Formats: sequence, structure tokens, C-alpha cells
Amino acid sequence: KGLRRCQRWHSMGINRKGSADMNATVDQYLCIGCGACVALCPRVFRMGEDGKSGVSQAVTEETLSQVQEAIDSCPVTAISWLEHE
Repeated sequence: KGLRRCQRWHSMGINRKGSADMNATVDQYLCIGCGACVALCPRVFRMGEDGKSGVSQAVTEETLSQVQEAIDSCPVTAISWLEHE
């Protein structure tokens, strides 16, 4: 069971220490400032002074599914995964 959990986390970009190997990014040119991502995952997304969303914290194991929901819910597909190299 533990091995399957590690494999599942790895496939989602989570390493054994519980931190994400990927982070979210918001395309500022596409963002319309609707705030959906902030409502879904306020631990990762914040609204900037310009009225557009931005990433304020790295994705963690606890926020991974919320970030994916924000990505899927963005009406202009401004949010995507940014893989660490």
C-alpha cells in the first residue's frame, strides 16, 4: 500500500518529502482577474495589485488537488503546471 501511495504521489509530481516537483504558473497576459483560483486555493494563489492572480506559495502535497482544480476551472486557461528542471 505504501509503495502504491509513493507511485501515485510521484505521478502527480510529489517527492518523498511531500513537496511538489512542479509548481503552478499564471500567464499574466491571459488572466482576467476573475478570482476563481484564489477562491479554490488561497494558500497558493493571491490577487495582485493589478487585479490579476499570481502564485504566492509553492504547491505542496496538501494543495496539489486544489491547484489542479484551479487549473481546470480557469475560464481562460491562464494557469498551468511549471515543471522544475
